[in-house]
Amino acid sequence: MAAHVLRLRLALMLGALRGDRAVRTIAGFVVLAAVTVAVCVALLSLADAPLPVARTVIVLGGAAAVLGFLVGPILTGTADQLDPRRFRVFGVDVRTMPWILALGALVSVPSIALAAVAVCFVVTLVALGTPPVFAILAAVFGVLSLAIAARIGMAVSALLLPERRSRELTALFVLAVIVVAFPAAVFFASLEWDGLVPDAVASLASVIASTPFGAVPGFALAVAAGDVPGAWLSGLVALVTVIALGAFWAWLVARLLTHTDRPATARERSGLGWFGLLPSNAFGAIAARSLVYWSRDRRYIVNVVIVPIAGVLTVFPLLVAGVPLYIAALVPVPVMALFFGWLPHNDAAYDSTALWIHVASGVRGAADRFGRLVPIALVALPVLAIAIPVCLALVESWYLLMPMIGLAASLFLGGLGVSSILSVTSPYAVSRPGDSPFQQPQRSASRAGYAPAIGFIATLVLSAPTIWLFVMTILEDDAYNPATFWVGLATGVVVLAAGAMIGGRVWDRGGERLMEFVETA
Repeated sequence: MAAHVLRLRLALMLGALRGDRAVRTIAGFVVLAAVTVAVCVALLSLADAPLPVARTVIVLGGAAAVLGFLVGPILTGTADQLDPRRFRVFGVDVRTMPWILALGALVSVPSIALAAVAVCFVVTLVALGTPPVFAILAAVFGVLSLAIAARIGMAVSALLLPERRSRELTALFVLAVIVVAFPAAVFFASLEWDGLVPDAVASLASVIASTPFGAVPGFALAVAAGDVPGAWLSGLVALVTVIALGAFWAWLVARLLTHTDRPATARERSGLGWFGLLPSNAFGAIAARSLVYWSRDRRYIVNVVIVPIAGVLTVFPLLVAGVPLYIAALVPVPVMALFFGWLPHNDAAYDSTALWIHVASGVRGAADRFGRLVPIALVALPVLAIAIPVCLALVESWYLLMPMIGLAASLFLGGLGVSSILSVTSPYAVSRPGDSPFQQPQRSASRAGYAPAIGFIATLVLSAPTIWLFVMTILEDDAYNPATFWVGLATGVVVLAAGAMIGGRVWDRGGERLMEFVETA
């Protein structure tokens, strides 16, 4: 069986180079080769670096690699060519199959790239002072743990997620990665080490080195540094991690081989896009419909594109007026958060004739209010997650990270709460579907003028305590950091919840009035 699996693996690798997928496969090989070369060059360059710097970088990089191999298949929906379920018909031995599949997994292009990185890893460790025996042992443990982690990720993806990954689910995963990974990458890239590791980063690396994510490189580099207690701790954690991964992989293979998948009674419905992904209730239906509108209607697209541009453009007038760059660079993030929260203030008017579906089906106001906020949240969160670390990196003031998050949360969430009320109390006419987004219709009602202004002013007034605390944080260094974060977050959450509830009550009592408005405006 082992020989059969290895032959099958080689056949699949060669077959990938034929047919319609040849171009994509070759492109993937080129990208993988480029990444492998970059990682190898980066590893070899650490051979001449000070040991504390090399230890920190390698431990953090190793932890990121373990997390990537484990979570990557789940996020990308990578199909497992050696899925254990494919071998059910052969009457395989459940006890030996996990290790045969693990051996077959080593015969793959990613595993070859991983072996090349492992060789460079050994060379770098020896140059840093790790005995060759321990360096090779660490490389072997690292390759085994990464290979098994990838197999576990694919098996978990096969068990928990649909085989045909929808574009919408992949998009959500990508947004989650951007929100989490991009700020961390910008933070580490902005550090000026000058041969010395920042205390916070060194502490983080020490903690990770004693966890399953960084224990393997932590063990080898602790040996190089002469840290006997650290080497014992990291070594034991690395050994237990490999054993635990192997045991979990064996259980997953047994689970896949001995349990039959449920028939087509799964809740996942192909071809429905967001409607098949979001909950099957009023909130999910409205959120899905809003996401479809936001992704296809150019009126929404133009509004979303303008917000980051408007935030960046605010810097130039301030610089011309003589405002220091340190202050001007902090302005775009609050401006973008304010505009993002303000955007849905007239969302009901954009529905045109579609609003009657909500009224006729008796949708509760709270479901309508919260459902409409999902698209702007999926757009704003990644944009703000990118903008905040970039702005802080420009001014080199990472102590403002928590206050900036609190201020952005107050303006964005508070703006959503105010908009949830205004969109049902004071809608005004907008361009019709298909018209130019810049075409403004005639407005006879006076509310057309005051509704947008009220949205801005009310959000700023409600966020005034957070704004004041943020200014005091800048003037008094980090004395007001915790207060700014928690006050801003609490203000945003409370205003959002209250606004959605109030707007929902107005919706429940005035749905017919709104339907009449969108039919005639």
